[in-house]
Amino acid sequence: MSTTIVPSTETIESAVLDNGLRVFVKPDRRAPIAVSQIWYRVGSSYEQRGLTGISHLLEHMMFKGTARYPEGAFSEIVSRQGSRENAFTGRDFTAYFEILAADRLPVAFELEADRMANLDIRAEALETEREVVLEERRLRTDDRPEGRFLERYASVAEAGTAYAHPIIGWADDIKAIDEDDLRRWYQQWYAPANANLVVAGAVDPSEVFELAEAHFGILQGPQAARPCDPRALVPPGERRLVYRDAQSRLTHLRIGYRVPSFATAETEDDAYALMMLAAILDGGEGGRLTDALVRGSRQATVIDASYNGMTRLDAEFTCHAVCPNTQTETLEQSLRSQIARLSAEPVSENELRRARSQLVADHFFSADDVFNQAMQIGQLEAIGAGWALFSEFEHKLQSITQGRLQAVAERYLKSENSVVGILSPIESDVKAV
Repeated sequence: MSTTIVPSTETIESAVLDNGLRVFVKPDRRAPIAVSQIWYRVGSSYEQRGLTGISHLLEHMMFKGTARYPEGAFSEIVSRQGSRENAFTGRDFTAYFEILAADRLPVAFELEADRMANLDIRAEALETEREVVLEERRLRTDDRPEGRFLERYASVAEAGTAYAHPIIGWADDIKAIDEDDLRRWYQQWYAPANANLVVAGAVDPSEVFELAEAHFGILQGPQAARPCDPRALVPPGERRLVYRDAQSRLTHLRIGYRVPSFATAETEDDAYALMMLAAILDGGEGGRLTDALVRGSRQATVIDASYNGMTRLDAEFTCHAVCPNTQTETLEQSLRSQIARLSAEPVSENELRRARSQLVADHFFSADDVFNQAMQIGQLEAIGAGWALFSEFEHKLQSITQGRLQAVAERYLKSENSVVGILSPIESDVKAV
């Protein structure tokens, strides 16, 4: 094992096995439990049209067994340990986890190493899981007006990027993927060199590294392939989508702006500033949007702003409102006016302190959970930003000034970076211009 151990103020240590598997350990001995997560650096944004949804479908197939542990054995063994397991697919990753007693960690490693190398992909199992995924798609997207709208919105908002595809995939692609497609995808991406093993909990890093070497170190595989897409794209100009739906009972307005993520920003300060701008607009009951457009003018019944910078490609800064009627023109003007204020005038010291306090509290409250500690490491590594990014989270937020917030708002929150999406009842007279 070629090991490079990197300590930090957060006591995270890391090692790299000879086969390329990267191992990260975050000790937390407050309870005798451990979380084991395997993160494969592949998700829906790695897919091309014709194979959309294959990462998520393969996630399902990973529970269908190997020659050593046939279908059902994995979950049965984990359950007998008094443990819990599951998986999730995102745009930039596919991850599998076990939550178990710390002394049961070898069980998780043995099972995950086996299915990393020996998955049995059978046609009959694929047909079963294909129907499960199609039903999941129907429940989450096809049978819900908001789901249908958001899928169309993403294809417009993310035009020209791999984020335009839904994570679950387009229905026609899901129906067409066969076992040979899955085998090729599995062989290409499910290799030690394309995986991160993250462990958090009541563990000793040196013992975890030894266990990882024993179970994963013997595995071989190709070097990780890289997706061929740009990390940052020039926005194609202001875009608009009006989607009328007979089943919709409410009108939704979304305004999104193409902005950098923590992985694509020229400086991470821009990403921290965008976090703070979202908190200023949407600080709960005290946020600007709720105060002005819900309690004040009552143009919206629900309103929020969000920024998720945990993406390997550019991110989106989004404002969303639910309207009591189909008249969105006034609401859009009011919402844009609130966004324009961010660049036109400095935020108050009180708003600045409030946003910082809220973000710091949310960050440390989330990090109190062992599972979330592992999640943060896994996500930061999957997007290419690196686990150490948030090691000075509070200090970074404190360094963001009023002037920085104004400059970032002026640079990114402008109409040529935006997309407007409107979901309305089918009888609405909402116009696209």
